[in-house]
Amino acid sequence: MPKFSQAKLSKKLLALLSLSGVLVMGLPAIGFAQGNSGFTIFSGVDNRSDILDYYLQFNGRSGQRDRYKLYIPAKKMTQGAKVLYVSYPENFDGTFDVDKVRVETKRQGNIEIEDVVWDKESRFLQIVLAEPAEPNSQVTITLSNVTNPSLGTYYMVADAMVSGDIPVRVYLGTWIVSINR
Repeated sequence: MPKFSQAKLSKKLLALLSLSGVLVMGLPAIGFAQGNSGFTIFSGVDNRSDILDYYLQFNGRSGQRDRYKLYIPAKKMTQGAKVLYVSYPENFDGTFDVDKVRVETKRQGNIEIEDVVWDKESRFLQIVLAEPAEPNSQVTITLSNVTNPSLGTYYMVADAMVSGDIPVRVYLGTWIVSINR
């Protein structure tokens, strides 16, 4: 029976544990859909707090169907909103399904939608809510059955018509959406 020195055994055990750790940590990345990169050095958005999170459920493959979850944090919804706008750049060549739009908040749950207008010429979606999203509540806009645009990065802007006596359209932030493969 061969003898192993304790130093050799320790080195092999350490190598095995290191390799296992790399494999285990690498696997979750394969299972998750694409979301916000989390750290963007040069974004083109002046204030870093204006970069909003998003999630592409089916990995953001160019030309494929996907579901976008666009998040607006509670700190951005200081006055609530009766109408939400999602604007997109001129080079965005994807499509939206206005019948597959959903809005929800943590407090109110799903909010009934009165109307969704896709203005292709002006490049925005207008989402009119039956009841306003409450102030200081996190909002999730879910766009299902979206056809992803060509490869690239797209700056999608969130605006809201605040719910109050005087309707004012305010900027909420920007989703920096990356489409791959």
